[in-house]
Amino acid sequence: MTLIPIKTRMITPGDDIVEVVLKSLKKVGGRIKNRDILVLAETAVATAEGRIIELNKIKPSSEALKLSKMYDIVPELAELILREADEILGGVPHVVLTLKNGVLIANAGIDKSNAPPGCVVLLPQNPMKTAQEIRKKVFEKTGKKIGVIIADSRTQPLRLGTIGVALGVAGFIPVSDERGKLDIFGKPLMITRRAIADNLASAAEVLMGEAGEMVPAVLIRGAPVAFTDCPINLESMLISPEECLYMSIFKNVFKDFKNKK
Repeated sequence: MTLIPIKTRMITPGDDIVEVVLKSLKKVGGRIKNRDILVLAETAVATAEGRIIELNKIKPSSEALKLSKMYDIVPELAELILREADEILGGVPHVVLTLKNGVLIANAGIDKSNAPPGCVVLLPQNPMKTAQEIRKKVFEKTGKKIGVIIADSRTQPLRLGTIGVALGVAGFIPVSDERGKLDIFGKPLMITRRAIADNLASAAEVLMGEAGEMVPAVLIRGAPVAFTDCPINLESMLISPEECLYMSIFKNVFKDFKNKK
């Protein structure tokens, strides 16, 4: 498997991100091939969609002011978190843990890094739909059938640093069901499913970086995935809170704590 970083100019609102990436790839003598996977940073995609918000234009609500004091964040950001998050679960100083589109994510995915001064960037409006549209546009421009990932970075419980997570996927099966396969001793696997898209997003994040690298895209060639032309449903990448090891335990502990108070 080969990963090719694609360095581009700065992405701005209204850009055709596919055109920008293809031009940048052509400048270094590269080209997209069938069965490649194009990984795009969510901040670049959201910026092209115009999802940049000026904080001084946001009026915080009373609820936002409470959230701001509780976790030591600016009131305007607190207001955006309330608007964008599906659920607020808690937090630590400067960061609120939220549930957004079925993913545990800090501050509802709102990014201050790689945003213009005084601004933040929201997540893409619909990452799954956008990934499908990007795949279609690449085919129209190149005639190549590829996979697409819209990737973000996130933290893992009790692990220092960030890893990648696939917010949007098109063109290949994002989760491989290993149940029933035999291990090296001939025992069948009972619960294992491999998060293929998340693993590829993490690999790409190593080359993208988190600061001023200007690498919003990575081309992955030779990935061992099952390609498909069928649309990918977000639900196929999610597990319910009740089945999730972390969420089910944390919610029960919190419930017990509340009952004892």
